[in-house]
Amino acid sequence: MGLFERYLSIWVGLAILVGMSAGNLVPSLFNNVALLEYAHVNLVIAVLIWLMIYPMMVQIDFYSLKDVGKKPKGLILTLVINWLIKPFTMAFLGWLFFKVIFADWVDSQTATEYIAGMILLGVAPCTAMVFVWSQLTKGDANYTLVQVSINDIIMVFAFAPLAGLLLGVTDISVPWDTLLLSVVLYVLVPLIAGALTRKKLNNGDNQLKLNAFLATMKPWSIVGLLGTVALLFGFQSDTILNNPEAIILISIPLLIQTYGIFAIGYFLAKRMHLAHNIAAPACMIGTSNFFELAVAVAISLFGLHSGAALATVVGVLVEVPVMLSLVWFTNRTRHWFKTH
Repeated sequence: MGLFERYLSIWVGLAILVGMSAGNLVPSLFNNVALLEYAHVNLVIAVLIWLMIYPMMVQIDFYSLKDVGKKPKGLILTLVINWLIKPFTMAFLGWLFFKVIFADWVDSQTATEYIAGMILLGVAPCTAMVFVWSQLTKGDANYTLVQVSINDIIMVFAFAPLAGLLLGVTDISVPWDTLLLSVVLYVLVPLIAGALTRKKLNNGDNQLKLNAFLATMKPWSIVGLLGTVALLFGFQSDTILNNPEAIILISIPLLIQTYGIFAIGYFLAKRMHLAHNIAAPACMIGTSNFFELAVAVAISLFGLHSGAALATVVGVLVEVPVMLSLVWFTNRTRHWFKTH
């Protein structure tokens, strides 16, 4: 495991502090960056997110799909959690907390935007960071590739309709053209580009060129992640500093959702008698979010300074320490499962 993965929470924490400090000291810089957009897509954020996503897509080996019939129970668990449970529980918790429990503390429009941000997190299953979580839990790397590959294919077709359905349920007017553009820009295009790159570099069984390319791209992926986090917290620095209780309010349902989904997945994995190296990454995929996509779509649909964008940013803030705590728990409970 590299230095970055080992101290992931520290680097993200530093990026958050840098972003908030810069946003407070030089707000004009972030205002100018916010103006660099085309068709509701912020160009700077788009470049940074592409730097993040593209190397991860290159890692995905679609040839591994030939093994989809092997150990199907782990795959079934991942798909059920990601597409039949998680989006709907996230939407329900968003509605419950911001339309009922916190209704007196948050105005209706802001509450609706918070719910929208949570929904976008809920319908975007993890693609990139799951490789880190799988490695930290000693998961089966090849099987994780199969799970991620199938999830990404489903996401191309299911993200926009499912997001539109759940946003519509919360009475949000869905700009379908922007939503579809976001899916194409942040899922379909990098997925195709990653597959073509992998095919070109991976000649037969010789993966030397592919490995060298991934090693070269890895630092840029890190730059993309930390740059995105810094920018997002810079954009939201005023809101966070002047309204810190909003962060707490958003964090509460997100924490309940994250730990709750993991508990459901882990319980089902044990009942299904999965091996630990299959159960662990399956639950991690179901629990974590493709926050890069959620952030990009929230900004495209609602704007950089919207409550939806803030909710997805809080998702970044919550996810890393929570997922690391779940990695610790998963490793400590390895004896609950079969070893192979």
